[in-house]
Amino acid sequence: MSNDYFFIKRCLSLAALGSGNVAPNPMVGAVLVYNNKIIGEGYHEKFGEAHAEVNCINNVKEGDKHLIAKSVMYVSLEPCSHFGKTPPCADLIIFHGIKKVVIGCIDTFAKVNGGGIEKLKNAGIEVVLGNWQKECNLFNKRFFTFYESKRPYIILKWAQSANGKIAAKNQANQGERVLISNDISNRLVHKWRSEEAAIMIGTCTAFLDNPTLTNRYYPGKNPKRIIIDKDLNLPPELHVFNTSSETYIFNQHSDEKKNNLHYIKISFDENILPQIMEECFKHQIQSILVEGGSVLLQSFINQHLWDECRIIANKNLIIENGLSAPNLKDAVETDSFYLLHDRVDFYKPSLLISDRN
Repeated sequence: MSNDYFFIKRCLSLAALGSGNVAPNPMVGAVLVYNNKIIGEGYHEKFGEAHAEVNCINNVKEGDKHLIAKSVMYVSLEPCSHFGKTPPCADLIIFHGIKKVVIGCIDTFAKVNGGGIEKLKNAGIEVVLGNWQKECNLFNKRFFTFYESKRPYIILKWAQSANGKIAAKNQANQGERVLISNDISNRLVHKWRSEEAAIMIGTCTAFLDNPTLTNRYYPGKNPKRIIIDKDLNLPPELHVFNTSSETYIFNQHSDEKKNNLHYIKISFDENILPQIMEECFKHQIQSILVEGGSVLLQSFINQHLWDECRIIANKNLIIENGLSAPNLKDAVETDSFYLLHDRVDFYKPSLLISDRN
């Protein structure tokens, strides 16, 4: 069992290399082991391209190919059993005569959901599911939340001063932003952006801060941008309307696509967040990093519509006349560390998912 767990952990390490490139597919890693020695390994590298099992088998050296049928396949997620952009991986395993497959967790996606395991067992292959399923489920938390709850995985993020302020109250008049977090923390935020499908802000944040919403300080693909602009009053010269990434503008007037701009009409007479979540599900936006402003963040908190919260607090900065940070409630801290004088705190909801949905 300990060896099995070691190889499953290796699958997860490989799977993580696909972060930011495979959504809305899950991150998956696979290794092929003969007599406790890895003879092949691979991961799902990019959406629409070969899956982990395919890359794993293809990476076996020519001199070891005769060992494939005598080896154990380890894979962090149940092999797919349906034709999508690629053929079923379960069929590939059967084709190569592999007699044992150790799986990280079941894929609850409707087109799989045990179908891959059933296909393998029907072919006489031994299938092992160990006690690491919770860990493997958490690894693909975005994927599972998206398909089980029919909405993106929501991460709230903001930076605040030591006295709990996110901006100066006169910021709008002065046109000058108060820089709260340090350069190292900013680089971490750009890493977070590279890991999510989209980043979201409200009207005031777009207008006052004019952010680019890119991960220019960290390698990887820029996230899609989600903007709330009820009456389409934001100036077109703002950075969020440039061509560096796709932008989704939720408003009450227009429902059209112009180049990389997606205008989506919703009703502002109703609760807008469920409408936005529904549209994001339709557009295959699997995760969202919500960066502001305070009113938008508080709306997510009040509606218990979040999965993680990350707060960067500058312990050396006091903003005397400032705007208060959102009031995070029904939350438990899961981690904390310092980057120079910035403390980074991580939270998750204290309510069970069943209580929130």
